[in-house]
Amino acid sequence: MINFSDLSFIFRFLPIFLLVYYVVPAGYRAYITIIGSLLFYAVGDFKSLGLFCALIVINYLFSIKVKEHKKILLIVLLDVSVLMFYKIMVQMGKFPSLPLGISFFMFKMISYQADMYKGKMKEMPRFSEVLLYFSLFPQVISGPIMRYQDMKKNRIMTGMEDRFLIFRDRLPIYLGKIEEGLAIFVMGLAMKVLIADRLSMMWNDIGTIGYESISTPLAWAGVLCFSLELYFDFWGYSLMASAVCVMMGYPFIINFDQPYASKSVSEFYRRWHMTLGSWFKDYVYIPLGGSRNGDLRCALNLLVVWLLTGIWHGISLNFFLWSGSLLLMIYFEKFLWSKNDKLMAIVGRIHVLLFLPVTWVIFALTSSNDLCAYLLRLFPVKGPGIAVNPGDFGKIAGNYRYILAAGVILLIPQIFKYIYDHRRNWFVRLFLMILFWICAVVVSGKAGNPFLYFGF
Repeated sequence: MINFSDLSFIFRFLPIFLLVYYVVPAGYRAYITIIGSLLFYAVGDFKSLGLFCALIVINYLFSIKVKEHKKILLIVLLDVSVLMFYKIMVQMGKFPSLPLGISFFMFKMISYQADMYKGKMKEMPRFSEVLLYFSLFPQVISGPIMRYQDMKKNRIMTGMEDRFLIFRDRLPIYLGKIEEGLAIFVMGLAMKVLIADRLSMMWNDIGTIGYESISTPLAWAGVLCFSLELYFDFWGYSLMASAVCVMMGYPFIINFDQPYASKSVSEFYRRWHMTLGSWFKDYVYIPLGGSRNGDLRCALNLLVVWLLTGIWHGISLNFFLWSGSLLLMIYFEKFLWSKNDKLMAIVGRIHVLLFLPVTWVIFALTSSNDLCAYLLRLFPVKGPGIAVNPGDFGKIAGNYRYILAAGVILLIPQIFKYIYDHRRNWFVRLFLMILFWICAVVVSGKAGNPFLYFGF
């Protein structure tokens, strides 16, 4: 699989692609991107390439007549059925894994059909544009989930300099885009390689001991560990994916906005994986009526959204427990705690900083036995109590104390904001350059871990 943090992608695929992309005339760049994207997908999951291409063709053909009510229902039902079929087969053990990126490109296909039905496209897109949208390699595996209209608008805008400037004058613009993207890419690469991958080692060490054998202090350290691992793994991926798009001339897509600075669970999920959250809001929550028809209908609509969110991640008990626990906290926040601003300010922070990290453990452990064992170590209401294996905390947490501290410090919004806002400063550029080569050395010495969201 081609991984954004692999040296083969960084030093081979990406430079060659960008060189060809900017050397060919602007009118051919869509075709270069399509070829590069299909090659990228084929290397990642060649067995699923035929399915991927067939779904693109079918969705395009249906979109020609999607203005008819029955057509939109049929194609959306088909897309959902394919997604559910593979998730069920994987859960039953019939297939070893999902087709690469299926959860993400299916959502792009559904949003495309819905926007076409609503008349948001001014004209019927060409097949090449639709193929480009569905296959765009920086986003095909794990998002961010761009809308077709945004891609089309940005392609028009990024092509303006090609119409009015000669290549000599365009070259500094191209190099500026690549430099801009590289700065963002390095930030994401460092989060993945230097923080998330190290924390995954600690999480694996905890699992090696056995969840029923860890002490309560180590169990809580594990909550912090996995929460930070998932955060920096997926934030790092999102930064790298958006950075590659920036190198190609697209605007930077914000998929994370300091979610742990949120004052409630609802706000947290408006800031976490923002493109997925906005997808559920625009294509599920608002069409169902949102909060416009009273508290009971709002509660029902939220139930549907979070039920679908759990199913989207996987058809197993832990994902339903995960989404259900989040829904319960949101219910309390929206319908009870919000009636008192001071109470909401306190309880909302407790939800985000204490209870929400616990839900990530539910998210992580697909085995019911493992989950029960871990929760009993977090909350030792029965069994051997807190003193199980009391030396494990000092040994394991001690080995990873610096990386845990770095992860907690980087949750402070001002730190990332400073680096991002001053990325053109010579000192920050030098810092990012050193960081890049440190990451390259680390990656060269070990096999890279796949991004956690590649499994969805």
